[in-house]
Amino acid sequence: MEKRVLAFDFGASSGRAILGIFDGETIRLEEVHRFANEPVSVNGTVYWDILRLFHEIKTGLAAAKAAGGFESVGIDTWGVDFGLIGKDGALLENPVHYRDKRNNGMIEEAAKLMPLDKLYDITGIQFMEFNTLFQLLSLKKNRPHVLEAADKLLFTPDLFNYMLTGKISAEYSIATTSQMVDLETQTWSKEILDTFGIDEKLLPQIAETGRVIGEISEDIKQELGLGEVKVISVAAHDTQSAITATPTSEKDFAFISCGTWSLFGTETETPIINDKAKRLNVTNEGGYGYSTAFLKNICGLWLIQESRRQWKREGKEYSYAELEQMALAAEPLRSFIDPDAPEFVAMGNIPERVREFCRKTGQYVPQSVGEIMRCIYESLAMKYRYVFEGIMDCTGKSYPQIHIMGGGTKDGLLCRMTADSCNCKVFAGPIEATVLGNVVVQLISGGAISGISQAREIIARGENLKEFTPGSADEWSAAYERFVSVVGK
Repeated sequence: MEKRVLAFDFGASSGRAILGIFDGETIRLEEVHRFANEPVSVNGTVYWDILRLFHEIKTGLAAAKAAGGFESVGIDTWGVDFGLIGKDGALLENPVHYRDKRNNGMIEEAAKLMPLDKLYDITGIQFMEFNTLFQLLSLKKNRPHVLEAADKLLFTPDLFNYMLTGKISAEYSIATTSQMVDLETQTWSKEILDTFGIDEKLLPQIAETGRVIGEISEDIKQELGLGEVKVISVAAHDTQSAITATPTSEKDFAFISCGTWSLFGTETETPIINDKAKRLNVTNEGGYGYSTAFLKNICGLWLIQESRRQWKREGKEYSYAELEQMALAAEPLRSFIDPDAPEFVAMGNIPERVREFCRKTGQYVPQSVGEIMRCIYESLAMKYRYVFEGIMDCTGKSYPQIHIMGGGTKDGLLCRMTADSCNCKVFAGPIEATVLGNVVVQLISGGAISGISQAREIIARGENLKEFTPGSADEWSAAYERFVSVVGK
């Protein structure tokens, strides 16, 4: 008997509603709704259009019902961002986008209240200015009245679950992106909350991944003509959903969840919090079954996506395939950027920032579209090697292959460059890793799959993985020293 579940997967620029249909042997995915996720800038603040996105969820529910129905729903999104619920249960304001400028300088402000080493020792989380803790610090400093009016903070997927069910919850993986969870106790850190003046009552109790949150509300069931549908707390951070779907039976594996962001890491049974991890600024993020994803957040395909948007603003529209071909035609290994440099975080003219970075670091300044694209592609592949070596140093383990999952698997050039740069086999796939991870957690929760090991076996059996082997590793190794000198400048 088929099991049918519905996964909502939200990325930084789009979202999908996809049915997962399990026949006992394989999982088939059927997309029933796709929609844009475009932030809205108002009076200098960048917001998520959260009510429009919830409308898209309801549209997806209706489309999935028309396509044959489903037993449960799971939602995964990006991390760190949140909505604030007032004492009357209503959303106080649209959630602010993690790329908003309100977060600028907040790490330095946090360091005045608690030494960063201590903050890392408690949370094991990579320091990024948009982490929830720093967003809250910005609110306390600049808009305290908003926090004073709030009764509960809900991370984006938990907010959608609340809108569907009326139930308040905080799923474990998404909660750990906040830099407020004590990884030893797997609960909110009272020391951090007290130090930063955050009321513990603002934060819902953290719940285990895979828990049934509740049923879709009567109002929505009547509006859409739905029957009984459970809402499952899947690995709500999209990265963790992708890792759940890694197609491997190996205990030790390396992965890159490649999309707008590139998350490079490995899965460990316990957090790794030591001086090496601090220096590399690696994150220990909670995963399914209270596992730990030991990973580094790298600025990923955002650089290509935002460059393409800039050229479009200038009246030159290129497909991703065209950009890849122009990159291939440019001279290789000529100049590099650090993809994680602060100037590449904000929206805007990425191509000009690439030129300026190369100019100020004394390198050849790329001129053409192809040269800029080549610089971005190669810099990403080099940064992957930089992080890969750091992770192996921290874990004391080597990894014979890297699994690239997500939208980046469609980019054969980046996969090939990653194999060359890291001098390691790369297996690309599944493209829909995040959705598959969402689906299998629902299937495990419903008893159709026994656990994570069987889920990964089913996914590996059903995927046609592409293999990339190193072809010019010596040339890349010679150029890598130049990249490291650039990153260090």
